[in-house]
Amino acid sequence: MEAADLIGLDLSGAAWKKSSLSGDSGGNCVEVAGNLPGVVAVRDSKNPTGPALTFTSGDWQTFLNAVKSGRFD
Repeated sequence: MEAADLIGLDLSGAAWKKSSLSGDSGGNCVEVAGNLPGVVAVRDSKNPTGPALTFTSGDWQTFLNAVKSGRFD
């Protein structure tokens, strides 16, 4: 998937999830939809009808690996 393919992507079938650790934080968290083919979408839970960031599955995995390794600490 090319970056241009991510623009205007139909997210109507996205199954949004947020961390169980977010609890009742008043919506101060992100939601992730990983059920779309080849794409991971991320949005602000305070604005579910607003824009979403979209990443290729590979780019998302690279980001998660960097977070887990402490790269952004």
